Amino acid sequence: MNKNIQHTGLSNFPESITEDGVKVYGETSYENQMAVLSQYLHNGDEDLSSERKEEIAWAIKEFLSRKEYDQGYLDDFEYENIGMASEDAMQLDLFSDFFNVPFPAPKNPKFTFIDLFAGIGGFRIALQNLGGKCVYSSEFDVKAQQSYFANYGEMPFGDITKESTKNYIPKNFDILCGGFPCQAFSLAGRRLGFKDETRGTLFFEIEAILRKHQPKAFFLENVKGLAIHDKGRTLKTILEHLNDSGYDVVPPQVLNAMDYGVPQHRERIYIIGFRKDLNIDVSKFKYPEPTTKGDKRPKFRDVMESEVPSVKYYLSTVYVETLKRHRARHEAAGHGFGYEIIDIDGVANAIVVGGMGRERNLVVDKRLKDFTPITHIKGEVNRDGIRRMTPREWARLQGFPDTFKIVVADASAYKQFGNSVAVPAIQATAEKELEMLGI
Repeated sequence: MNKNIQHTGLSNFPESITEDGVKVYGETSYENQMAVLSQYLHNGDEDLSSERKEEIAWAIKEFLSRKEYDQGYLDDFEYENIGMASEDAMQLDLFSDFFNVPFPAPKNPKFTFIDLFAGIGGFRIALQNLGGKCVYSSEFDVKAQQSYFANYGEMPFGDITKESTKNYIPKNFDILCGGFPCQAFSLAGRRLGFKDETRGTLFFEIEAILRKHQPKAFFLENVKGLAIHDKGRTLKTILEHLNDSGYDVVPPQVLNAMDYGVPQHRERIYIIGFRKDLNIDVSKFKYPEPTTKGDKRPKFRDVMESEVPSVKYYLSTVYVETLKRHRARHEAAGHGFGYEIIDIDGVANAIVVGGMGRERNLVVDKRLKDFTPITHIKGEVNRDGIRRMTPREWARLQGFPDTFKIVVADASAYKQFGNSVAVPAIQATAEKELEMLGI
């Protein structure tokens, strides 16, 4: 066996694109093959069907091919012997990309969970910190899949609305986690809720999985607006469906991330439930008390970049003037929209997807000395020190450790952190849920 291996890594894996440039998310896409392979490597499968064996074997072969492994070995590859194939590859450190990661699963887990609408793994970090092992993940966005793989060594499966995707969910696991898409219930936008066929109805995918697999518990997260959408009828419908799925549901509560160790004003609703046959008295469930408040509350200064950020984060003079005119127009019309410069000794506004999330979280940082632009801008770099927060600062605002790898361009990074859950608030709440389960 030729051991001349070129380690190309997978953080920047080639995307599966058809000849006409359309992204492929199907069962034959590279992302799906890597999801099949990574789930097998991390979790194994004691009862592999012949079809699943062939799938795994094909994924291994494709992986080795992209590693530019010895072609002779690939030509002689036997589908029937995937165990030996993976063992040989492990001996040659071929699968190091799957295991040499910042956030590996615990070796002796206390419980198992699945990570739906996984994003970049905020739920995963929180529950791993509490001793849990993720045995399945799903995320539709390919850039988020890249970030997830780089940090956990697992490629999430794609479109959860497909039965072929749901078929990879293991039969047994303890907790279902999911920050299901919130755009349909947000206080901003049209707030269509369940009428939004592409987003709102994704809740019912969670319901279907709960009905089929009956885990011990679930933990769902969404925007604050869900509580009041359609005069509360949307949330009432969700709770009724969860109850009908066989779960006693804790009365949902809105928690603010800034009460749990991060300097960001971020209110989100948490929905927790326990399988009825466990006979858990949900009236005794207590959401976590704030861990930080008053003078002890972290400040944005605590998460600021220690070094001077790149000049690319500093606004041009033309852009600053545009923002000022935009806010003046809204103020004249009696609206509250517009840019905002936060006090670095206070907390940030909620970081959200889109330009507004960045423009309402500008800071003054006068450490910059070289104002030579490195990107094409109109005007010149402003001399008042007005800049956007960096992706790393957004990561810290969501409670992600600095060991979290940012492997995508800034635009994707802002989107990923803006869409994420706040890790410390999730962890504090999940800890209470585990106590009720006796874990």
